[in-house]
Amino acid sequence: MQVTELSNAGLKREFKVVVPAASIAAGVAERLSEIAREASLPGFRPGKVPMPVLQKRFGQAVLGEVLEKTVSESSSQAMQDRGLRPAMQPRVEVTAFAEGADLEYKLAIEVLPDVSPVDLKTLELQRVKIRVEDAEAEKALGRMAEQRGKAKAAPVERASQKGDIVVIDFVGRVDGKEFAGGAASDQRLELGSGQFVPGFEDQLAGHAPGAKTVVKIVFPEAYPNEELKGKPAEFDVTVKQVLAPVAVAVDEEMAKELGFEDLETLRGAVRDQIGREYGELARLRTKRLLLDRLAEAHSFEVPEGMVEIELQAIMSNFERERSMGMEDEGTRGKTPEQVAADFRPIAQRRVRLGLLLSEIGRGNNIQVTQEETNRALVEQARRYPGQERKVIEQFRSNPEMLAQIRGPLFEDKVIDFILEMARTTEVSMTVEEVTKAQAEDDKAAG
Repeated sequence: MQVTELSNAGLKREFKVVVPAASIAAGVAERLSEIAREASLPGFRPGKVPMPVLQKRFGQAVLGEVLEKTVSESSSQAMQDRGLRPAMQPRVEVTAFAEGADLEYKLAIEVLPDVSPVDLKTLELQRVKIRVEDAEAEKALGRMAEQRGKAKAAPVERASQKGDIVVIDFVGRVDGKEFAGGAASDQRLELGSGQFVPGFEDQLAGHAPGAKTVVKIVFPEAYPNEELKGKPAEFDVTVKQVLAPVAVAVDEEMAKELGFEDLETLRGAVRDQIGREYGELARLRTKRLLLDRLAEAHSFEVPEGMVEIELQAIMSNFERERSMGMEDEGTRGKTPEQVAADFRPIAQRRVRLGLLLSEIGRGNNIQVTQEETNRALVEQARRYPGQERKVIEQFRSNPEMLAQIRGPLFEDKVIDFILEMARTTEVSMTVEEVTKAQAEDDKAAG
């Protein structure tokens, strides 16, 4: 095999590879010999088919198989001999081949850059901790009292109003026909909760117990049921009861009803619960600060092919949001080409950070264990009740899907490793501050 470098620019390499005709012929002969040991053709005993017959019958198929194998093995060898790590699948273009002649092809690759992470012990990072303010805890206690008041809602004989809970029977029809899921009995519905299709709850205000009414709505275009989206519907509704929530005070009595010794103990438990609930949000903020610090500390060329793939993913998400009317002010009125130009630096940053985290993980022997993967698979499967086994088998049989499970696990382990190595200082933030900062981060990240 002869390999000649044709170009070397940045991370891109192109080679001309020539494989001698004798090597191809030897591969074909070897493969035909393997077939000969097992071949069974009419008029010949198994394993006794003459080579000329095999050549005529299987020659072209075997030649194609050998060529494919030769290109794969020779291109891998060419990269290995030169210590090149391809960033993506190499591009191969056969430039010359005829039976009995040498095989010539061009091998174009984009290599991974040399990444030299900074000394992680020199990094100064902030670790976010949620600070639960008194007002936040009191709001949560107020919501608990409100929910308990709804649970204790008492029947009234007046007409219903916003905030009441109505108990209804209803039957829905589209084009005069009942549809699946469009009927229920003794359904409890809080007016103003937004639980039902827009417009439904509004039309139930002002009705006393025993009232019968027809509710007319139009299913939203974004409604998940394809057969109903955008269609008008009518519901025959009977208001069986009107229940008014009971006022429940945030006091010692409520605390004891919930199983706590006193109100202060309940208040402490609520604060702890809020901290746990927003723990992941605090971690996301910490991770963002860490990635910003890493991005500032590293600058190296990234493979354009990887950037293009990342950019396509960003643009797909953008186009989906634009079609749903969720476009950001910063992109309104711009062409797709202009938007792509704006998003390209974001794609480059993501690729650069991904390569950096991968190198840190590789250099420190950070690995995702099979046990960790299995736990994540089980968690994923639980999202599909009754289909858990099928989901797990589907992931295990598809390397790309399995990589989607292992990737985030690997990234989290690398992030934890960096936080352990770096000099970290704790920064206290309220739930509101973290939520606002995360929203700004998401907006900036496209």
